Amino acid sequence: MSTESPVSDGQVTEKTQSSEPEYYRKPTLIRKILSWTDEKTGWYPPEMSLEERDLIRKIDFFVLGYCCLAFFTKYLDVSALNNAYVSGMKEDLDLGGNQLNYITAVYQVGYCTFQIPSNILITKLPSQYYLPSAEIVWGLFTLGTAFVKSYNQLLALRFFVGFGATACYVGCLHIVNCWYKKVELGRRNAIYYSAMPLGTMVASYLQAALLEHLDGANGLQGWQWLFIICAIITIPIAAFGFFFFPDVPEKTTSRWFSERERKLAFDRLQNDGFEASKGLSWNLVRRVFGTWQFWTFIFMGNLFWLAPYAASNNPFILWLEALTDENGNRTYSDVLVNNLSSVTSAVSIVSALLTAVYSDWRRNRWEMMLLAGILMLVGNILLLVWDLPRGALWAGFMLLGLSNGPGNLVIVWAAETFAHDVEARAITLASINATNCMLYLVIPLGAWQVKDSPRFYAGYVTSVCMSAVQVFLIPVAVFFQRRDAKRLAQQFVACEAIAMDNQDLEYVIGEKTDAVVTTGVEINSKDGEFVEPVNVHDSEIKQADETKKW
Repeated sequence: MSTESPVSDGQVTEKTQSSEPEYYRKPTLIRKILSWTDEKTGWYPPEMSLEERDLIRKIDFFVLGYCCLAFFTKYLDVSALNNAYVSGMKEDLDLGGNQLNYITAVYQVGYCTFQIPSNILITKLPSQYYLPSAEIVWGLFTLGTAFVKSYNQLLALRFFVGFGATACYVGCLHIVNCWYKKVELGRRNAIYYSAMPLGTMVASYLQAALLEHLDGANGLQGWQWLFIICAIITIPIAAFGFFFFPDVPEKTTSRWFSERERKLAFDRLQNDGFEASKGLSWNLVRRVFGTWQFWTFIFMGNLFWLAPYAASNNPFILWLEALTDENGNRTYSDVLVNNLSSVTSAVSIVSALLTAVYSDWRRNRWEMMLLAGILMLVGNILLLVWDLPRGALWAGFMLLGLSNGPGNLVIVWAAETFAHDVEARAITLASINATNCMLYLVIPLGAWQVKDSPRFYAGYVTSVCMSAVQVFLIPVAVFFQRRDAKRLAQQFVACEAIAMDNQDLEYVIGEKTDAVVTTGVEINSKDGEFVEPVNVHDSEIKQADETKKW
């Protein structure tokens, strides 16, 4: 892959406009409608060329479209277990105690076991074949779950569902973040993330409908039909991936993208500061583990995703199932329990989309994350207190659903921070997911034991502590980011001054957007200390300038 820096923003616009195919200069009715839609929705920057807009429409359909569908089916199949459990599976398989915890844990074991091999394979194998193949694997094992006869069989099937689903999240997330510029990432990641609560919602609605219409049909219970329908949805989506999903921009040979479009897709990312691969070396260890970003995002991401556990997992649906009236009768039927359990997921989708639009507009991620963290803390405190009116507990769960929405901004923030280093970005995102997987295996077994439902005192104590810590971590991350931006700006000014005084120094700026200022001497700073020779990228200077505005 060439690492030559593309031309500057202004030059790219002028060059692109002058070299665009003729049909872009002759607006048709369809193109006028598209332009009007673009202007009203603000989906594309007004200065973006028509050719680039058409390219992004293709990327949205082929890349984001398939990734969202794959992530949707993953959570459709995963969430089906909780809905099936409260809809007859528990009684049919004679489940009790903490067995639901163990079934979920076995899924996580399968998911974690294949994490590292899967992350290696996705860099070696064409992702347009690897990811859909993995989706077919978990789809087939989801289908098999419908026909289990015992607890042990269920354990085995859920292990292999986790095994097959390993590649989905990190693989799709990595590829989505490889196709879009920074200003485009917030909303696209929000759409991708929304596929998760959408899968949970649809599983709830499907189970409710199947209990009403197919329970007992052909000798199968409603919960069994749920796994069958989930598999029927999953496998055709995998087939879509085989035919339409491209690889990353520098590797794609997709028939759906012309050579010109493939080049434009790659060049526009280089122009935005996303650099080509630096390759694997021991220096990568320092570039990843020696940074505050890696450790901060590991802790922040996991706390942000684990703290609202009650809203997106079994505590909420088990609470709904356990509610009774003054006579001791269940408040909600199985159908209503499944339908109502989707409410927190619906709130998360709305929250994810709104906060993404706001964060793109503000060009920062921390404001919405901090607000979500405060709501998360309040919601968990309400549920920890517990002895409150039922409306207050509903409010607690809804606050957790709201705060769950901006969780995707952690990934966007991390991807932007490591925009200049492909390997460091991939390792950081994979590490966040791997540690989250391990924590989802361990913490529910200790803090969210089903035998303690619906109170889950230990779980809410844990979540309150996590919420408080992550609210503290967000300002810490902002402090370090602003500190680095200030240092980078100072080094840039020092390099510029020396370059003007030394004719022998290599100083190239203005002709290329991702220009490099290189100094071969040490710079004497104001406090008498020496600054190490630096390699400053113009994209980082732009980021530093934006950070100062924050």
